[in-house]
Amino acid sequence: MTSAGSTSPTIHAILDAQPLCTVAYVRDGKPYLTPTLQWREGDRVYWHGSSASHALRAGKGQEVCMNVTLLDGFVLARSGFNHSVNTRSVTLFGIAEVVPEDEKAAHLTAMIEGLWPGRSALLRPMLPQEVKATTILSVPITEGSAKIRSGPPADEPDDYDLPIWAGVLPASVSLGAPIPDPRIKDGVDAPDHVKGVARLAGQA
Repeated sequence: MTSAGSTSPTIHAILDAQPLCTVAYVRDGKPYLTPTLQWREGDRVYWHGSSASHALRAGKGQEVCMNVTLLDGFVLARSGFNHSVNTRSVTLFGIAEVVPEDEKAAHLTAMIEGLWPGRSALLRPMLPQEVKATTILSVPITEGSAKIRSGPPADEPDDYDLPIWAGVLPASVSLGAPIPDPRIKDGVDAPDHVKGVARLAGQA
């Protein structure tokens, strides 16, 4: 298991490889977890949702904790106690800051472009009421760490002589062939940014 500080490019690489995250916060004295999408712009990470969201309301100006994890493989050892998983994860801490109204559209565009480069130019413009109904929070990537586990199992010295299979079962998130909306207009083909996508970037 290796770890890296919050200024390491390792953290940036993991955040860029996995958009799905979990944000933890406290609401009315109770802990809550919310799954959502995150995206990184420079040294800040962002997430968004409805302005009516209880989670976003509770997070504004408060300390939050975000986790991003990629599962790279199951590690099967010669002992049940030495089984493990190969993972890359980032945990960040910080005060959730609200993105100003006049900056929200640019950040939402950055989210789309980060996932599917070139797609924002094909979409209809955002409506003012859509932007207003959206809250975006962010935290600086200054307090946190990355943890990485890779490689084969680590068994007890005497166990390596046992006739038991051990090794790694690789894991990844695969994306299938695009399924068009049944109400799509005739003659509208899938754009290049959704064709031939095999899996999320950064997966082993």
